[in-house]
Amino acid sequence: MRGRTLSALTRGAAVLLVALALAGCQTAGPEVITPDTPLEIEPPPPPVPEPIDFTDVLPTETFRLGLQHFKRGDYGLAERYFRATVEKDPSNVEAWIGLAGAYDHIRRFELADRAYAAAIRISGETVQILNNQSQSYMLRSDFRTARAKLRKALRLDPGNPTVINNIRILDANDPALAKAR
Repeated sequence: MRGRTLSALTRGAAVLLVALALAGCQTAGPEVITPDTPLEIEPPPPPVPEPIDFTDVLPTETFRLGLQHFKRGDYGLAERYFRATVEKDPSNVEAWIGLAGAYDHIRRFELADRAYAAAIRISGETVQILNNQSQSYMLRSDFRTARAKLRKALRLDPGNPTVINNIRILDANDPALAKAR
């Protein structure tokens, strides 16, 4: 009796495997593919539109769009709009800072340094600029320079919670350097 049960189970398992294999087979469509069989090809995506001409757009609008794209994480587009803003209004410190931040996120640090320098020429070394520069140096793994920028920011505003938090983050990521200070 035991032999028959095992044999019945073996046959049942074999039937189940064949049924599963057949269930995965394609039953629709041509059975034989020949060179004359038409291929189903998706149409190509629409062409990428030409770059926007910013000549008639106000700098306040390009700045707003730069902020919007930056907040979404679209740093390439943010860079484009911030750059258009500073080209029309070179005295816009916030646009220079936004441009520098966008460059940082696309890892164009040499351009970020230039944008930070332009912002500093206009407004001096503010807490915001120093804090953002420290973030830039953290992205480059230059923790010593990042810490120096944060120390300078802390001297300007000793109770600034953002700067204090960034120092804590820096200490947590580089404990050896934290002990050395």
